[in-house]
Amino acid sequence: MFSAGFLSHKGSRGNAIGRPMQAGFAFSKLANRLASLTTLTADDLDLLADMPSTIAHLGTRQAVLRHGDDAAQCCLLLQGYLSWQDADSTEGQISSISVPGDIADLHTLYRPRVNGNLIALGPAIVVLVPHRFLHELSTRSPAMSRALVLMLLTDHAIQRNWTINLGSRDALTRVAHLLCEITTRLQNVGLANDFRLSSPFTQSDLAAACSISPVHANRTIQELRRCNLLQWQGKTMTITDWPGLVRLARFDPAYLGMRSSHGNSRPAHLGPVNANVEVA
Repeated sequence: MFSAGFLSHKGSRGNAIGRPMQAGFAFSKLANRLASLTTLTADDLDLLADMPSTIAHLGTRQAVLRHGDDAAQCCLLLQGYLSWQDADSTEGQISSISVPGDIADLHTLYRPRVNGNLIALGPAIVVLVPHRFLHELSTRSPAMSRALVLMLLTDHAIQRNWTINLGSRDALTRVAHLLCEITTRLQNVGLANDFRLSSPFTQSDLAAACSISPVHANRTIQELRRCNLLQWQGKTMTITDWPGLVRLARFDPAYLGMRSSHGNSRPAHLGPVNANVEVA
């Protein structure tokens, strides 16, 4: 399915094949994401060190999974963004966006048949983890099992909120809410803490995610710029007035299920504004 190259690993405590640094990065990304959802001990997290994985470098618009596939592994996103897209939509309707630290297709652990297309929104790096390992992880650690279930429930909560976003908010509020959500999810895994991030999508992608036309998406971004809420230059987006964007979107991150005691205890909406540090 991939045209990109692969690097395989047997875990940081096994005989690694490839670059240990990337294997460790995969370990830390997943550990951080799971620990953001529930309390995990060092012994729980140490189980991830045996994670077998295959690292894949994806190009823009490259498919990870296609409608009708039977998945035997889950896709952990390390860098970039992935999106689920409607296989029957001629305009590529986007139904969800994954950020680094997410397991984009965790539901295939329980229902392997794929419904929709999982597509890279730009260059991305993913780790493919066999279902077998995740099932074994759940068996060996009740806390890890709970963390995976909570991750899946968070995915469902995000999906419900996307439904509300499309069904009851105007275009400006839809876009503002989506930007708040993406930024908060990035901050939850240690990215975009200074409100500057690699753009999650093109304006056409934004239109597909918010069910508006590309022209309307462009006008909406121009309005957010005019209100001094954000800057969007090339592939970099900077939110210049986070409290203002939160107010416009009426954004409440409670549905994301983040533990306030994980990492930075300050909620994202109380963080600093107008900082300018590039996020890779």
